[in-house]
This record gives sequence, structure tokens and C-alpha cells, in this order.
Amino acid sequence: MQKHDWEKIIRRCERLLRLKSFPVAFKMLEKKEDLETIPFLRRPQSKMTMCQMINLVRNFDWSVGADLGDFLFPSCSSILGLEEVPETHKDGTFRNIVWVATKADGRKFEEAIPRLPTGRYEALAMAPLVYNPFEPDIVLIYANPAQIMMLINSLQFCDYEVMQFSCVGESSCSDAIVRCYQNGKASVGIPCYGERRYGHAQDDEMVMAIPAALMAKALSGLEALYRRGVRYPISFAGADSDIAPVSPPTYLGLDEMMKKIKGDGRHFLLGVTGGIASGKSTVSKMLSELGASLIDFDLIARQVVEPGTSGLAKIVDYFGRQVLAGDGSLDRKKLSDIVFGDMEKRKKLEGFTHPPIYEEFFKQTAEIVAKDPEAIIQVSVPLLIELNLQYLFDKLLVIHVPDKVQIERLAERDGITLEEAANILKAQLPIDEKLQFADFVVDNTKDLAYTRSLVEDVWERLQKDR
Repeated sequence: MQKHDWEKIIRRCERLLRLKSFPVAFKMLEKKEDLETIPFLRRPQSKMTMCQMINLVRNFDWSVGADLGDFLFPSCSSILGLEEVPETHKDGTFRNIVWVATKADGRKFEEAIPRLPTGRYEALAMAPLVYNPFEPDIVLIYANPAQIMMLINSLQFCDYEVMQFSCVGESSCSDAIVRCYQNGKASVGIPCYGERRYGHAQDDEMVMAIPAALMAKALSGLEALYRRGVRYPISFAGADSDIAPVSPPTYLGLDEMMKKIKGDGRHFLLGVTGGIASGKSTVSKMLSELGASLIDFDLIARQVVEPGTSGLAKIVDYFGRQVLAGDGSLDRKKLSDIVFGDMEKRKKLEGFTHPPIYEEFFKQTAEIVAKDPEAIIQVSVPLLIELNLQYLFDKLLVIHVPDKVQIERLAERDGITLEEAANILKAQLPIDEKLQFADFVVDNTKDLAYTRSLVEDVWERLQKDR
């Protein structure tokens, strides 16, 4: 059964990674009759190798299905468990012909190759995943080393773990495909001689097999890294030049920035965030009534682009006077329409507005602390997690309402359709993904009394645990 809209996921991955060939949906079938249920499937007209079939999918744009009778060599079909390993392979003879010096080495070679269980499957199907052909077991992505590294980084972004890969040498499909099946984790392979000769893998190509269930995580990680400036293609900073000007600000000025924010460390910074129309202002007001000082990034963001500011001048210089209203102020709706859905233009806009926003944040923090060195300061930041600002705060509070509620509230608040509201919501990180960063969660789906009780509980815990 179809569980994902693969076209949306894959088109986004293709855009972020600029892939040259189709990501391949790969599925092992327990019954070869199941091949008949897959639309537009082509069967080999002659016996083929696995790497030939993969190439027909990723570069010829075909959907391909095969059973044991379609394979040219048992070295392919035995790796997939479609038949037993021949005795001439087991005793080392086959590998000794070309790939290793002795039959003893050949035996070691065969024993090292990971294989799917013999007899479990009767066939396999492959197709460009973008067409939603079927729900795959794994996804094969062929890419250059830089693109593969980006995929590794994306999968490590949340729930970090070291990735370990292996290389058996020839028959490299086992390294990617079989290991991915065996451990349920992404696996990187270096295409072997055979895949380069018969499957047309290029000199600079590697392959990653990703469990289908992890593709959404990979995309989420790619998008998060993009927002943080880690993108493909990777721009060069010359080895013989001063790279300080192009280094991430936090790499060079983190200590100084933290001193501006934390001072002597006696005050407490609570980052408050949530999705659009989740009720941030309501929760912030409740916290203020309990005694928390408030710094509102939304308000600051408006102040730094008022007429006469350098922020507005830079925006007009880049985007043109079309973003201005009749009175010379910024028409936020026009600007939003321009940058909505265009991550590069949005990043450019952030480059104009974020520096003055941070400076005003530092200034307001210092003013509050000067009056109360032990103040609890709530900082309301709508896109706190999207902008990777977690490190600025001692704790994070996320206001949570389900997507459906957000859409309904946004449509009612702004007088727009539910479809328009849903499209706006897609530009933000899904609220459920934000929860993994939260130290405190306030459920704002019920009445104000219920929300207030949760906020009061957070306040008590802040006073105890700070």
C-alpha cells in the first residue's frame, strides 16, 4: 500500500542535492507473481546483471522487475538470496580467477559478502521513486562524495550516531543493498569494477542505500542544514586565503556572543516558540503576568525594518522598491510573497535583518539584567528552531497544537482559506518535529484555564530548577 507522497519528498531531495540520476525504489518480493501488480514494469529481454538493471532505472527512467531466471550470474542472484551460492564460489575458485591471489583468499572473499536469506524472496522490483511506483523497502541514491556526505550529515542531524560502512570489493551491491536490509540503517557503497563497466556508474559516483522509512528524516536534515548555510554545491574558501570572513559567525565569535547574552550567568533565558497560530502571544502574556520579562523577536523584527533603518535600505536595494507600501514603509505581504517557497531569497533577507535583530536582543537583555540580575527572561521567537537559535537559551518552551488546529486558527485569524493556511504552514518546521527540542511543552488546544495551569506549572519548575 502507498504510504508516502514520494514525488514531493524526492523532488525536494533532488533540488537540494542536485542529483544527476533518479533515486531508485527497491523492493524484494516474496512471490514473483507480485511483479504483475506493479504498473509499467519491464522485464529483461536477455539475462542481465544487477548493476545493469539499476542503471536502467536510474538513468533510462524504466521500472524493472526480475526473478531468478533473469540473472546472468549467480554472483548477483545469490547475494539477493534468490538461489544458493554455487560450490565453485564457496571453494574460492570463482574469486581466484581474477580478484584474489589464492583459492583460500577466494573463500574468505565469499564468506565476507553479506547476503539476503536464501529462499525468502523470489523476485525484486525497481523503479524511479519519484513516480510513486510502490512502497519500497529501501532507496538507492547514486551521487558524488560531496553529495553522499551531505546525506550522511542529514541523517545524523537528529539522533546522532556514527555511521559505519564496509567494502567487500567486487560485488559491491552487497555493501549497500544487503547491509541496509540487514541492519535497517543507511549504508554507503563504492561501486565496484563490474558496476562501473556494466552498470555505467561514473568515476565520481558512490551509492547510499537508505531504508524507505528514513527518507523523510534525510529530507528534514537536508532542509535544516540548508537553513544553517550547509548546502550543495559546496562553495570553496581557498586553502591559501584568509577564511575568517566566510566562516560561520558562531565558529569565531561564540564566546563573545555568549558573554553578551549570559553576562555573569545569574539571569535565566527561556526560549518560547511554536508554530504559527499556536498561541505564542497568549502564553507569553501569561508568563509576563507571573513575573517573566519579555523580549519579542516579532516586535524587534518590525522595528529593524522601519523607514530610515539600514535594514530597510538593504532590503530595498536587493528586492527593489516593489516591496514598499505607498507611505515608504515595508509591505510585508509583498515581501513575503517573494521569499515564500524560495529558500535562497529568504536566506538573503535573513542576512539583512538578523544582525540588527540580534544586536537589539543583546541590548534588551542587558537592560533587563541591569535592573534585575536574576531575572527570568522569556524570549519569544517564532522560528527559533528553524533558525538554529537553541544554543542561546537555557531552556526551550514549545507551544503545541496539532497541524489541523493551526490551519483552522490561521485561516480564521487572517481571513484566508484553509488551503492557503496549509500552504503557509508548510514553510515552517512541522510542530511535532519541534517537540524533540523542547524542555517544556504547553498544550494550547483546550480552554485558557487549562493553558494557564500548564504555564503556571512551567513557572514553578523554572523557579526550582534554574
